Amino acid sequence: MRASIPAACIGVFDSGVGGLTVLRELHRQAPTVPLHYVADTAHAPYGERTTDEIVQRCLRLSEHLIAQGAVVLVVACNTATAHAVQALRERWPSLPIVGTEPGIKPAVAATRNGRIGVLATPATIASARYQLLLSRHSAMAQVISQPCPGLADLIERGDFESPALRALLDGFCAPLRAAGVDTVLMGCTHYPLIQPLIQAAFGPDVRLLNIETAVARQALNRWTELGLAAVESAPIILETTGNAADFSTFARRALAWPQAQATLVAA
Repeated sequence: MRASIPAACIGVFDSGVGGLTVLRELHRQAPTVPLHYVADTAHAPYGERTTDEIVQRCLRLSEHLIAQGAVVLVVACNTATAHAVQALRERWPSLPIVGTEPGIKPAVAATRNGRIGVLATPATIASARYQLLLSRHSAMAQVISQPCPGLADLIERGDFESPALRALLDGFCAPLRAAGVDTVLMGCTHYPLIQPLIQAAFGPDVRLLNIETAVARQALNRWTELGLAAVESAPIILETTGNAADFSTFARRALAWPQAQATLVAA
């Protein structure tokens, strides 16, 4: 018997739950496009791993998604994009691969006083790709880059009312407040999950920027270019390398998707 060919889909992955914000935006913009998401929660967070570790995990997750029918790949993780997207594009040069990067250029356009803050993982801020973004786009503004070790990990736990989370966040925001920034980039897809807390830490006069909308639009443009037909009741497949029950609960609560049900994958 011939093996069935997996249905075409957009494959999305992240170190954990953060990429759900991108997945949600993809589904909002195009509910007829099949989506397949893998959360690498068994190996999260990426922000404190080495480049070699990050690249190997990204290659493995991408192989799995491609085998399952992904014809467009979304790296829904700033850290993974910073360290591994080039390796992915070299491995699959004909595959449309959309990365996720801090929007330095739009932040420069948005700031009123020329002072911009960036909240991101230590690995993103230390990456050559991030430094290149700064050199290309930050000449007209002062950019204060704030590494946030441990923040994505606490967000993964799902307790957004945790005093530890609030204390850690306040400590990371304090230097940016002191610098007088009026615009802050959330340079990790986890951070929009706690956007109300971040906004409260800075106050209403500071503008927060994230890039899920732009990433989703770019991925859907690549999908459209392939000429694939819309699918009525398009499926959303959720998988995780960690605890499937915990991930399902988080997805249902964070995305308000009562039907969310993840399965364990050995990727």
